[in-house]
Amino acid sequence: QVQLVESGGGLVQPGGSLRLSCAASGIIFSIYAMTWYRQAPGRQREWVASITTSGATNYADSVKGRFTISRDNAKNTVYLQMNSLKPEDTAVFYCKLINTNYWGQGTQVTVSS
Repeated sequence: QVQLVESGGGLVQPGGSLRLSCAASGIIFSIYAMTWYRQAPGRQREWVASITTSGATNYADSVKGRFTISRDNAKNTVYLQMNSLKPEDTAVFYCKLINTNYWGQGTQVTVSS
């Protein structure tokens, strides 16, 4: 069956960096576009970034210039490099296969001093 497993979350100080990973199994990873979402406490889940099968990327305005999405098809993994983190980035981050209802379980990112 399809599985998406996120990792790499944690507690980081404002201005710090984290790299999230999402490992996929049960699919031919290279044929799927991938996306990251996040959900902050008391807020709706929001789109963060996407990457196509050819590596083209797109970002929400709130993270543009600070976050970078990438993929390694040999490892069936999509990444989200997050730099210059702000307290408002605190959320549970989820990866998702675009055009499917397959989500990961989420990984918590907390930005606090």
